[in-house]
Amino acid sequence: MDFTFTPEQGELARTVRAFAARELAPRSREWDRSAEFPTATWRRMGELGLLGLRIPVEYGGVDAGFMMLGIAMEETARGDFSCTYGIQLAALAGEILGKNGDPEVCRQWLPRVASGESAMALALTEPSAGSDAAALACHARRDGNEWIITGEKSGISLGMAAAAAIVFARSGGARSKGVSAFLVPLDLPGVARSALRDMGSHAVGRAVLSFDGVRVPASHLIGGEGTGFQQVMRGFDYNRVAIALACLGIAQVSLEETMAYVKERTTFGQPLARYEGVTFPIAEAATQLEAARLFSYRALWLADRGQAHTKEAAMVKWWAPKIARETIHQCLLLHGHYGYTDELPFEQRLRDVIGLEIGDGSAEIMKIVVARELMGRETLPY
Repeated sequence: MDFTFTPEQGELARTVRAFAARELAPRSREWDRSAEFPTATWRRMGELGLLGLRIPVEYGGVDAGFMMLGIAMEETARGDFSCTYGIQLAALAGEILGKNGDPEVCRQWLPRVASGESAMALALTEPSAGSDAAALACHARRDGNEWIITGEKSGISLGMAAAAAIVFARSGGARSKGVSAFLVPLDLPGVARSALRDMGSHAVGRAVLSFDGVRVPASHLIGGEGTGFQQVMRGFDYNRVAIALACLGIAQVSLEETMAYVKERTTFGQPLARYEGVTFPIAEAATQLEAARLFSYRALWLADRGQAHTKEAAMVKWWAPKIARETIHQCLLLHGHYGYTDELPFEQRLRDVIGLEIGDGSAEIMKIVVARELMGRETLPY
C-alpha cells in the first residue's frame, strides 16, 4: 500500500495551500461579514485550474482525477471554507452537464465556469423535498421545442451569484424515474431569487429560486428525459468525500494554530501545553482527523479506479463534519474568552462546518445509506 501523493498531486497540494494562505485566509473574515461574493477570487481560482478539475478538456477544464479534487478541497478550506463550494459545484457541473449535455450548451457554459467568469448552481432541494430527493414538486412540461419549468428550489448554494443552474424537475413518471435535469440561465423571464440568511458560509449566497413558467430550449435538457436523478446521485458519492476533506482541512488548520498557541500561552507559570487537560483533547483530535483523512482519500482512490464507493462516501460524509465541528469547538475553548470573539477565526469556522453536517445529506441519511450498503435494501425505512 502506498500512502504518498504522486508528484503531480503533491505539487497541487503545495500550490493550493500557498494560495489559500496568501489570498484566501486574509480575506475570509471580510467575506463572512459582508456576505459579498468574491468575484475576483473566483476568477483567480479559475486561473489556477481549481474550477475546471472535473470539466472535460474540450470545454476548458483539465478533467483531473478525483484525488486531485479532494486535495484542492482540503487545501482551499484551510484559507476559506466558502470558496470550496466553487470547486465542488463546478465539478458537479462538469460531471453532469459535461458528460450528458448538448455539446453546444456545454461550449456556451462550461468554459465560463472553468475560468471563474460564471458560477453555476445545482438546484435539487425543495421546501418539501430535501433528503427525499426523488419527491420533487418542481415540474417541467414539453411545449414544442421548449420545456416550461415551474416550481421552487430552496437552500441553493451560489443561488444569488450563479449565472445558471442545473435544475432538477419532474417531467413525468413516478419517483426517481420521472426526474429530468435542465440547464437554466437564471436571467430568464420567470426566474426569481430570494436570499437566505444563513448561520455561516455567508459568501456562498444561498437562496430560494422560484421558476414561474420559465421556458428553456429543448437542447437544455441534460441527458435523456427521466435520467436526472441518476446523474446527480452518481455525482453525490465523490462530492460527499470532497466535502468531508474540506471539513477536515479547516479543522486541521485550526488544530495547528491551537498547538502553536498552547505552547506559547502560560498560566500558573508554565505553558498550557504542559497540562494533560489541554494536550489530551489535541491528541484525540489529531488522531481522528488523520484517520478520517486517510479514509477519505481511500474513497477517492476507489472512485479514480471506477470502483464502488457509495458506502465509503456516506461513512466519511457523516463522520468528518462531526469531527471537524468537535475539533474547532475544542480549539475555540482552548483559546479562552478571546477564542469566543470574532477577532479569531474559530467562531466563523464553526458556523461554516455546521452547514455541511446538513448539505449533501445529513448524518442520519448517510447512516441509512451505509446500512443499506452493508445489509441490503431490506434495512431501508418504509
